[in-house]
Amino acid sequence: MEQRRSPRSGPPGPDTPPESPGPDLGRRRFLGYLVAAPTLAAAAHLGGSLAAPREAGAVIPSLPEVQEVFDLNDLLTLATKPTANLIAVVLNPDGTASFDMPRAESGQGVTTMAAMLIAEELELPLDKINVTLADARPELMFNQFTAGSNTTISMYNPIRVAAAIAREQLLKAAAIQLGDTVTALTPHLGFIEAADGRRISYGDLAELAAAQKTEQVEVRIKERSEFKIIGTPQNRIDALDAVTGRKKFAMDLDVPDALPTMICRPPTIKGTPASVANLDAVRRLPGVTDVVPIATGVAVRAKTFGQCIDAVNALDVAWNPGTVDGESDDTVLARLKKAEIPLTVPALKPLTGVVEGEFTFYWRNNAALEPNTAVADVRADRAEIWAPLQSPILCQEQVAAQLGLPLNAVTVHVVQAGGAFGRRMFNDVVLEATEASKKMGKPVKLMWHRTDECRQGRMHPMCTSRIRATYSGGNVLTFEQRHTSVATDYTQGFGEIITALGAKIPPLGQGNELGFSVPVFHLTVNVPYNFGAVTQLLNEVYTYDTFPTSSVRNLVNPDVRTAQELIVDQLAAKMGKDPYTFRRQFVDDDRVRAVLDKAAEVGEWGREMEPGTAQAITVHKEYKGATATLVEIDCRPETVNRKIRNAVTGPRVTKAVMAVDTGLPINPRGLEAQMQGGIMDGIAQALTSSLHLRDGTLLEGSWDDYFYTRHWNAPLETKIIVMPPTTGEPGGAGEFGVPSAMAAVACAYARATGTIPTSFPINHGTLSFKPKATVPPLPPSPTNGLEFAY
Repeated sequence: MEQRRSPRSGPPGPDTPPESPGPDLGRRRFLGYLVAAPTLAAAAHLGGSLAAPREAGAVIPSLPEVQEVFDLNDLLTLATKPTANLIAVVLNPDGTASFDMPRAESGQGVTTMAAMLIAEELELPLDKINVTLADARPELMFNQFTAGSNTTISMYNPIRVAAAIAREQLLKAAAIQLGDTVTALTPHLGFIEAADGRRISYGDLAELAAAQKTEQVEVRIKERSEFKIIGTPQNRIDALDAVTGRKKFAMDLDVPDALPTMICRPPTIKGTPASVANLDAVRRLPGVTDVVPIATGVAVRAKTFGQCIDAVNALDVAWNPGTVDGESDDTVLARLKKAEIPLTVPALKPLTGVVEGEFTFYWRNNAALEPNTAVADVRADRAEIWAPLQSPILCQEQVAAQLGLPLNAVTVHVVQAGGAFGRRMFNDVVLEATEASKKMGKPVKLMWHRTDECRQGRMHPMCTSRIRATYSGGNVLTFEQRHTSVATDYTQGFGEIITALGAKIPPLGQGNELGFSVPVFHLTVNVPYNFGAVTQLLNEVYTYDTFPTSSVRNLVNPDVRTAQELIVDQLAAKMGKDPYTFRRQFVDDDRVRAVLDKAAEVGEWGREMEPGTAQAITVHKEYKGATATLVEIDCRPETVNRKIRNAVTGPRVTKAVMAVDTGLPINPRGLEAQMQGGIMDGIAQALTSSLHLRDGTLLEGSWDDYFYTRHWNAPLETKIIVMPPTTGEPGGAGEFGVPSAMAAVACAYARATGTIPTSFPINHGTLSFKPKATVPPLPPSPTNGLEFAY
């Protein structure tokens, strides 16, 4: 697998933009705070962000869309401003620096990003910086909510300012100790050095530089031309621990007396326990210590997880109906189609040409590789929680309310997550663990089974997208998109109790839809082309609490962009233009055009392809940046009909090239990894991975029958091109790689087969496995692993 960094260039064209290094913010000065503490501590103020203009040449320009004027990241970043000064960098007597990261680390590399920013401004080696995850801190408000690829964008300046203040204080303290002037001293690798060779370590200065009272100060942060760390490829600071098994996840925690705990769950979505016929008999099973009914099922605590599984499957439970008993894919789809908002522009043939399409996107699993896990120790007067959390403040508030305790009696520790994808914004597993611990009177380590994750966990809502575009005289005149979806649950709000309760305002879940779903839709979606009059509207069906949904990685844009780009390819064909040339003419942003050119160049757009294979190229604009993805797909019978044991094969993406512009890339190596993951997500969502709903039950029961991209379907060649800096500020990256990747795979499939796909994933209509039983709820653990070793 190859990763490349390249200067901006591409196939020549009459409207190729001139080279531009992008704006440099220059010698900026910021306000920050010296914090009264035993050793040197410094906090920060927040900076702003940049937006790119919308331009048009010979095409009919489109008015700016909401997302292009003010997007979700602008909203999230503004919300963090009032508490940015509470985020501090601390110097320790041993010469190291500490930083309590108020966002979740779930494999996306934000702790490495923070360490790089501190190392840059503080002139300290990366291995001298210790980044930990902060406990829930209610005073941080929106600054402790991990969502929307916002962490790097909103924390870039606060972390740098705090580290820069610490550097300046070290210089002042060293000037006194060395009898020199501040301007004559140089910070370097953990020492302050004088011109005559004398030096003093940061450790020796940590207490001397400490402030006696909190006061506001002014500081200069580095210019981009001075960077030594920011923008350079760096390994993750936790990589060694991760690959050697030393990294601690929630399931690795050794909290005294917190024994394994699992839950017997209902056979249909959101069912509840009515009665248990054999509680006493199950309590007598080997290793079992406690069995208690809770709101979502029956909790079992035992000495091992294996004993928990045996006890869960032995329970004889009568269940109340769930919220969607009797619902199946077909019934949900019928309701979605009935709720679609009409298109308004008439098809005025023969005055204008018309391209229309309607696309269906089925349920997708929101489970991370690490199952939901939480440790809870509930006592009469207090509670302590350990879990991977994207909204720890909300978790603390919910647990306090659940137990009737004051907020300061609940401690919530945030643990490293083995993936998140939006799932860990919801605190379901913590509330279950809290209830179980309270009823049992003992600490618990509650873990969901893989089958629980598939059948009772959160999922991306099923949706449709209908588009009509009109064109005439070489121009696109109108572009309408109507997106209709099962309600996405946004009742996590912005990570605290007030907005969370606001999302639940009745009637009919309108607080969730009108307060969150519709605004988030308009703050994230766009049509990145000058297509005349552009409109995009969302309508939702069911209420937020009917299906257990959430905003799976990249919210709605993978589906929205896939539908758009399939129509764009059809527009190009109707207007007699090459798909790449057509996009290049109509894109509304120079940065989008630049990544499009680069992907086309590196991916060798237009090369001769064999029958049954094809290329496609697509773009996406979001998170203050742009991506373009070129893929090649093999849909020949000998590939589609490959036989691999217990596998879904089908078409294979053989090559993927993505060019990505995130403004100022902090860690290009981490960015490349994020984009690789986005490509694999996009392939899965286009071709293979979905959940099947039948009579209120999801048929998938684990990763063996939920077909995420496997090795045999992964591209043989993958290239990521990180564009040089185009702005002075970083953009978001966590979710950024998925939309253009999914869209490119769909478009390539259409070109290779001559059939435009209208249902995703493409293999959803074929049930490629025998569903596992729902009673008993957990399938037997496999014992034949060696048979699958090669």
